[in-house]
Amino acid sequence: MEAKDEVAERIPAGFVPRPVGGGFLEPFGPLYIRRGEGPSVFGLRIERRHCNAKDMAHGGMLATLADIVLGIGGLEQAGVPGFFVTVSLQTDFLGPAPLGAWVECRPELLRRTRTLMFVQGTFAAEGRPVLRASGVFHLPKPAAA
Repeated sequence: MEAKDEVAERIPAGFVPRPVGGGFLEPFGPLYIRRGEGPSVFGLRIERRHCNAKDMAHGGMLATLADIVLGIGGLEQAGVPGFFVTVSLQTDFLGPAPLGAWVECRPELLRRTRTLMFVQGTFAAEGRPVLRASGVFHLPKPAAA
């Protein structure tokens, strides 16, 4: 098992940890985020726990990554605080994300209505596309005044 310092050294400059909540997601992260001009970029280093028997990121793990990143990124771009609910998620697997690869995505909010947001993104491992995803997410209800 790698020491935390060794993993941190392998995180690209400008990325900081971005907590994700919920019991299901506890073993998933750490997810990283880089904020700057324009929409944030999200990243994840593929670890053994993310992989299938061939030392490639498991498709289910990549779909989970897409769900989290598109939802969080969409909320950020929509300027809405709170938690989203996934209505639908489509994924196309384009290539492998091997053990140790850095995977990143800059999600794009396509449209926002009063209750929904439509978001898409392409995920790349070391610059090579590995996943294309799009989703529809229910926005959180506004806080009572």
